[in-house]
Amino acid sequence: MNPRLVFWETTAGCNLRCHHCRRVDAVDQPSDNDLSSVEAFQLIDQIASLGRSILVFSGGEPLYRADIFELIARARTKGLVPALATNGTLVTDSMADRIQAAGVHRVSISIDGLRDSHDGLRGIPGAFDLAIDALRLLKARDVPVQINFTMTRDNAAELPLIYNYAVRMGIDALHLFLLVPVGCGMQLKDSQMLPPPEVERWLEWFYERSLDAKIEMKATCAPQYERIRRQRHSAQLGKGCLAGSAVCFVSHQGDVFPCGYLPVSAGNVLVQTFPWIWNHSPLFQTLRNPDQLKGKCGECEFKRVCAGCRARAYGMSGDYLEEETSCDYQPMASRQ
Repeated sequence: MNPRLVFWETTAGCNLRCHHCRRVDAVDQPSDNDLSSVEAFQLIDQIASLGRSILVFSGGEPLYRADIFELIARARTKGLVPALATNGTLVTDSMADRIQAAGVHRVSISIDGLRDSHDGLRGIPGAFDLAIDALRLLKARDVPVQINFTMTRDNAAELPLIYNYAVRMGIDALHLFLLVPVGCGMQLKDSQMLPPPEVERWLEWFYERSLDAKIEMKATCAPQYERIRRQRHSAQLGKGCLAGSAVCFVSHQGDVFPCGYLPVSAGNVLVQTFPWIWNHSPLFQTLRNPDQLKGKCGECEFKRVCAGCRARAYGMSGDYLEEETSCDYQPMASRQ
């Protein structure tokens, strides 16, 4: 079982101060603790040794790294599929030219609602306009682009507007994220996390739009979406939580986590190799066994389809195997 997606936090440096960030210690410049160029090349080579994964260059803000395009080139040379996750605020005309020339598979940019909602969540006035400009600059160069939308109580009603914008502008993909209470996001869990019935309603809405959408639509950190698709007899079958089974996250210091929102380390690439961590980490082995799940997730007949968000379970209970609280579904076993 090789990783489908590897997210790499290339740097802790970032020019935004997002209220839902997985980090609590973001800095406004590249960190001295970021993997060096030599260490980064070694990481890329080790990931490539497992097969043709998508390697997402993330952050922080990846465009803060002076060697980011050298790293992207290395990934392509080694047979990986490079993608870029940026907040968009640093994408000028010249930067868009460099991204196009680098042959990036796709660029994802977060648009968390309309201007006030986005800027409020991102912590910096003007971030929305710069992100929209970045989408336009990249679209003008035929670079595939994706909008990431993190849904909260304050911006949920704006999701249809973002969907309409994405379709109208010919955006390639719209990925819906549910808020995960980790890092800075812990302060939002009481005020901004949607109640389970609302989560269910919006995921149903998202599914309905996906049936005839002209763009790719995916719900992330919302594994119950796969249960909804099964219940609606969708032919497009997938799996919910992929943390540690098809996806992992490498921090700027080399720690390997099941995903970017589950801060439990499976190892460090400066100590063990990436292939050893992926194949032999006890944490990953546990996450790959749905029979280890607890509470209603453990009882659920959809546990091999959904598995619940392990990061949200950890954020709410401190135990990544516990049931997650954003799901409104009651397993058949608990109804008997």
